[in-house]
Amino acid sequence: MSFLEVIDTYWLYFLVGRYPQGPLGGLALTLLLASLGLLLALPLGLLLGLGRVSPWAWVRLPVTALVYVVRATPLLMVIFWAYFFLPSVTGIKTDQFATMLIALVVFDAAYLAEIVRAGIQGLPKGQIEAARSLGLSYLGAMRLVVLPQALRHMLPSLVNQFVATIKETSLGYIIGLAEVSFIATQINTLVFTLPSQIYLTLGLTYFILCFGLSRLAYWLERRLSQREKPHLPAQALT
Repeated sequence: MSFLEVIDTYWLYFLVGRYPQGPLGGLALTLLLASLGLLLALPLGLLLGLGRVSPWAWVRLPVTALVYVVRATPLLMVIFWAYFFLPSVTGIKTDQFATMLIALVVFDAAYLAEIVRAGIQGLPKGQIEAARSLGLSYLGAMRLVVLPQALRHMLPSLVNQFVATIKETSLGYIIGLAEVSFIATQINTLVFTLPSQIYLTLGLTYFILCFGLSRLAYWLERRLSQREKPHLPAQALT
């Protein structure tokens, strides 16, 4: 069987796995898992980021410790904890998809917390001081003045985090999750004569996705920097 025949035979399996005869898999599962992981991690990361810059030490110190511990732990270890430790504590056995989703949400939330912290601290301190002088509370100033500006600055970093999350989903292979790299391995087992071509296709798939999103992040960064440049009056240009 030639490489083109392999693509013609297994392209649908590569994209969606055994769906609809079985559970969703392949590239579709990878994108679904990465999207859900980032979306669910965003509110948690936002809360942790606010905790990182909190003026109250009883909030800031535990949140900082939690973020440092998660960021210092390999994602593979977080997956093992979610797959083996949580069921033993809660008595609830989760499937591979739920396990990987929990691990991604916890892991990404810690990184998103640092993105939020950097976005907030990157703004001039006068922003929150001016908001407080208008009578807003600290939380009100954060919600109405600081966060709307910081979130715009965080957009390129959020896209880059989505790129990282897409690559992180490949670790689901360890627990038998049928994401795209797992499916590629199964196709290679069925064919067994074209491993280089099959894994090259897998690598190109990741490259196209991640490179395209990286260019989107670069475009967003340039667009935001252009919007923030001061516009000189026409008289100053003459």
